[in-house]
Formats: sequence, C-alpha cells, structure tokens
Amino acid sequence: MIVALAGGVGGAKLADGLAHVLGRDLAVVVNTADDFEHIGLHVSPDIDTVMYTLGGVANAETGWGVAGESWNFLDQLSRLDGPTWFRLGDRDLATHVLRNERLKRGERLTAITGELCRRLGISARVLPMSDDPVRTVVHTAEGPLAFQEYFVGRRCEVPVTGFTFAGIENAQVTKDVQAALSGGETSAVVICPSNPFVSIDPILHVPGMRALLLARDVPIVAVSPIIGGAAVKGPAAKMMRELGLEASSKSVAAHYRGLIEGLMLDHADAPLSPAIESMGMKVRVTDTLMKSATDRRRLAQECLDFAAALARPGASP
Repeated sequence: MIVALAGGVGGAKLADGLAHVLGRDLAVVVNTADDFEHIGLHVSPDIDTVMYTLGGVANAETGWGVAGESWNFLDQLSRLDGPTWFRLGDRDLATHVLRNERLKRGERLTAITGELCRRLGISARVLPMSDDPVRTVVHTAEGPLAFQEYFVGRRCEVPVTGFTFAGIENAQVTKDVQAALSGGETSAVVICPSNPFVSIDPILHVPGMRALLLARDVPIVAVSPIIGGAAVKGPAAKMMRELGLEASSKSVAAHYRGLIEGLMLDHADAPLSPAIESMGMKVRVTDTLMKSATDRRRLAQECLDFAAALARPGASP
C-alpha cells in the first residue's frame, strides 16, 4: 500500500500514474482547503481534479473539469445575471449537485467521494484530508482573500504575503486516512508535485497528520513541482518569489525538510543536488515533466523504486 498526498493538476497526474501501477494498493489523500460554496453548491476542486483524472474523464487540455463538456447552464446563468467567474460545466455540475444533496443529508465527504469514485470505476481510494471544513485564506497587500477568489477570480495576479487555513484547528484526520497511514501494509508515502503552500500544507496542518506520517516509519519522498525555476502549472514559483524565497527545487526541499527523506528533481535542476543533499535528504534526478500517460506511469514507478531504495532495514516491505 502506498499513500500519496495530492492537490491540483500536477498532483492528479502523478496520482493517475500511481493508480495505474498500484490499482487498489493506492490511497490518495487530497487537499480540501480550496473547497468553497458557490451558488448554493459545495465545490471540491482538488478532489474533483484527482477524481476525474483517475476516472479517465478529465479535460486533457485544461487538466480540470470534464472532457466533452458543454456550457448551457453557465450560458443561462449569465443570461440571468448570475455569477459566472467560476466556470461550472453541465457534466461537472452533476457532481456538485449530488455531493451537495448528500452533504445536506449529513453524509461524510469521504463517503460521498468514495461512492463517486466507484461510479467512475476508480479502484484506488481517494480520501479527503478531513471531513471538517477548512478554507485557505491568501494574505495579500490588499487584505485577505478566499482562495478561489485569489486563484480564479483574481487569476493569482495579487502578490501574496502568506497563508492561513481557517478552521484547521478544529479539523480531524478521518478514520479512513488514519487507517491508510497506520496500516501495516503501507510501505511508503509519496508527496505529489503539487503546490507546497496551498495544496500540501493544508493536508500537513490537519492536527495529527504530520505525526501519523512520521510514526509509520516508512520512506516519504516528494516530487518537486518546480523545474528550472518555474512551475509546470499554477502559481507555486510566483508565490515563492513573493514570499522572499528562491523559486527553485531547493526551496521545495527546505520546505519539506524534517518530513521527507528523498526529493525527485528534474534533470534541469540536477546542479541543485549537492545543496539539497546537504539538508539531510537523498536526491534522485529524472524527467519529472508528465506530458503523456506513459510519462505518468514511468515517474510513478521511479517514485516507488526511489522509496524502496530508501526503506529502512527491518521496516515493513
């Protein structure tokens, strides 16, 4: 059993590669701090991106949303002067309506996600980081912004000064995530190439999560989302610069220092290996850009091989 931490398009791509290699032997813990309520519906963008990608129905051009989407609902919403800044396609809308209806009945987000995944033929377990509400707040010179207002509404153009996770102090690790991380079969944890600040940090900040990760005493490896000083997709590198950090895989290593034992870098960042290894972690250099399904599966297998090479003597296989 492998546990992956993921959020966003890059995380979903590697999770998809891992799912093809591992099948049922994969649990993906997904960020829910970018969830929000829109036109009366509970929207879970990172869960949906992972779910649609693993289910083979994601829009290949955008990385998010559903392939073959239509926009009749959005067109009519615009005609009626409704909010259209966050685009909900007709097929995607079905997910949000069903999720919202079941949440109102008191069902757990974890159970709802599991059922949706089964309907999409996904064998891996997709687990929300918590069933309790957590919301990322982006701090800027203009004041605090809700994450989706910053990410979609403002297109990440506002410089950031920091992040907080509203509600995190009351969030609990679900019994499902606890079982995945505490199970005797779990042999490694993979942190996908997701934004460290707004995709992975919310997961790690759920009370008790980091302790669970470290208590299992298995290799924890991460794939850097930065290649040659730039993010493949999303604002991670921009955020680093605005926070006064070097936009590089070295900053990713420093961010995860004390948690991970190994970091996978792209060939473009191979010269950073000595500096990263001086932080007390191992480095493996490979091609981390995932342009195809073959790339995803290759990188997934390399992550597993890397973790296996780092396994402690006497640790569970």
